[in-house]
Amino acid sequence: MSTLTNKIDFEVIISATDANPNGDPLSGNRPRINSKGLGEISDVCIKRKIRNRLQDMGERIFVQSDDKCDDGCDSLRARVDSCDELKKISAGKNTNKDEYARIACEQWMDVRSFGQVFAFKGDAVSVGVRGPVSISIAKSVSPIEIISMQITKSVNSEGGKGGKASDTMGTKNRVGFGLYVFKGSINCQLAEKTGFSDEDAEKIKKALVTLFENDCSSARPEGSMQVCRVYWWKHDSKTPKVSSAKIHNAVQIKEKAELNGNEPNSVADYDIVLNNPEGAVQPEIIDNI
Repeated sequence: MSTLTNKIDFEVIISATDANPNGDPLSGNRPRINSKGLGEISDVCIKRKIRNRLQDMGERIFVQSDDKCDDGCDSLRARVDSCDELKKISAGKNTNKDEYARIACEQWMDVRSFGQVFAFKGDAVSVGVRGPVSISIAKSVSPIEIISMQITKSVNSEGGKGGKASDTMGTKNRVGFGLYVFKGSINCQLAEKTGFSDEDAEKIKKALVTLFENDCSSARPEGSMQVCRVYWWKHDSKTPKVSSAKIHNAVQIKEKAELNGNEPNSVADYDIVLNNPEGAVQPEIIDNI
């Protein structure tokens, strides 16, 4: 496989309906929200979902979630040790960092995509890999409303206490509706270092389009999260004339005037317009609206 020869920019529009797109553990797992009232989804959360989709496609993934582990390794260290080449090269005191990074990138797609820091107790050196795929935090176009619901549990967690269990109170939080946008780029210079290829870029695109497949949960019921549209700019060179900043400002999303101040309830309540910068290539548009 040849390494990536054309820089790529992308933008993804997603909707959340009666779902918690990304809970904040420091705020009782309420949906993330910033000081302006806009909803947020962390880049870490988005990369986790991309990794899961790549894993569903049969790719080898280094940072696996516990519930999707497919190689029997219960830690990152165990996963490194399962690779004989890496285990051998890290045994000595004079570890060749470049060779270590090359092997790791060959082994795991998420390493050659997003990068990774390999720092384990007992190793003489740590190795850092910078990945070519960068992704922003997703932010909602309009302020979101967080809806809270009190829930109870009437069941004994442990037996032997006799009698009926006392109701345990809890809270479930969700976003009524939110339209979120995140943006990203794939850098050719970093792709050359990790071996990230054009074929890998196509797999990333497929993962973005199907981001919420096999992702349903109590917080995100099936169908509550949707990828509405993906814009994919594949430039004609490694360093195009039009910057990523201009590309990422090309898509303008505004609430429709006829809402008259009412809260939007679906993606149909927004006008989405592409103002492609002069000199930029036309993006591929994958529309799921």
